[in-house]
Amino acid sequence: MEIMTTRHPRVKLASFLAAFSLAIPAMFCNAQEAEPAVPVDDPVAREIVEKADLVRFPSEGFQVDIDITSSQPGQESELRKYRVLSKGNSNTVVMVTEPASERGQIILMKGRDLWVFMPDVSQPIRISLSQRLTGQVANGDLARANFASDYHPKLLRTETIDNEAHNVLELIAVDRSVTYQKVVYWVRKKDNWPFKAEFYSLSNRLLKVCKYENFQTMEGRLRPTRLIMEDALKAGNQSILEYNSMKLRDLPDKVFTKDYLKKLD
Repeated sequence: MEIMTTRHPRVKLASFLAAFSLAIPAMFCNAQEAEPAVPVDDPVAREIVEKADLVRFPSEGFQVDIDITSSQPGQESELRKYRVLSKGNSNTVVMVTEPASERGQIILMKGRDLWVFMPDVSQPIRISLSQRLTGQVANGDLARANFASDYHPKLLRTETIDNEAHNVLELIAVDRSVTYQKVVYWVRKKDNWPFKAEFYSLSNRLLKVCKYENFQTMEGRLRPTRLIMEDALKAGNQSILEYNSMKLRDLPDKVFTKDYLKKLD
């Protein structure tokens, strides 16, 4: 889906899903801005995005382990490991497995609401939009992003990359609760493999670039097993997400509730 910590009174929220630090002021919209007009859905573009979503993740409930190596100039890289449980378009749990000092920390993503569970805090902490746009939570959204349900797609053009035709799409968020308000998305035309995505703020500032690589067979089809995420605001800051051990799981709805978080391990 950022080695930057988010603080709640009395609680230090650990780094969760990658190693980017984003400048918060660059991401916020002006409260006086008018609501943008609702884009008209492009049925051809929607079909492309839906098929690309299915390349990235199964439509059924599944579990996958993610290793994230985060680096920035002048510092040693950091490795963190996570287990992700996901079901449908809107239910995801992200659990820290390494480092051991942070094991037991969990993020629940339900629809567009996010909560963090910390073992030493009695109740999950709701994550605000501003916190979602920083550090670990922002990459959490990317790691499980469902473009078809969160965006209105439009086909912009076709580009040739490495002698292969790619559809280039513009995705506009369905509302302001979506973390990234615009995405430009490159999808290979012949098989709907995602190639690259650029993530923008409401003010149209480029925040992140994600490249999808190393397609391997997981749960019956070729999927990208490596995501390279680059911070467009801080040159040289990068996170590499590597997916492994994907398997389908029957995940009951109760798994994706605040009350159930403390039972997960």
